[in-house]
Amino acid sequence: HVQLVESGGGSVQTGGSLRLSCAPSGLSVSDFSMAWFRQSPGKEREAVAAIRRDDLTAYTDSVKGQFTISKDNAGNSLFLQMSNLKPEDTATYYCAADLVTDEPSLVEREYYYWGQGTQVTVS
Repeated sequence: HVQLVESGGGSVQTGGSLRLSCAPSGLSVSDFSMAWFRQSPGKEREAVAAIRRDDLTAYTDSVKGQFTISKDNAGNSLFLQMSNLKPEDTATYYCAADLVTDEPSLVEREYYYWGQGTQVTVS
């Protein structure tokens, strides 16, 4: 049984930082591409960042230079370091595992397992 559990969300002021974590069970972050997505109220879910097994990364343009995706293979965890947060970063953030491709894909349909999300609010 695969489960992805996000943590680290919360409320922060504009310009602040947060570090999100994702702890998978039933799969290893070293074996699959992983990603962070986010969804704001009234908007479609969008990709934020992805990381391949060999740590190759990809980011959506709006977060380049602001967010950093990383993983700890030994600890089997995925992270998203978010800096200089803005109100438009307010969303529920989800981690996901790609069982199909071997690329740091930003394509939602390529992700099979999803967490329940963690809320980030920037004001």
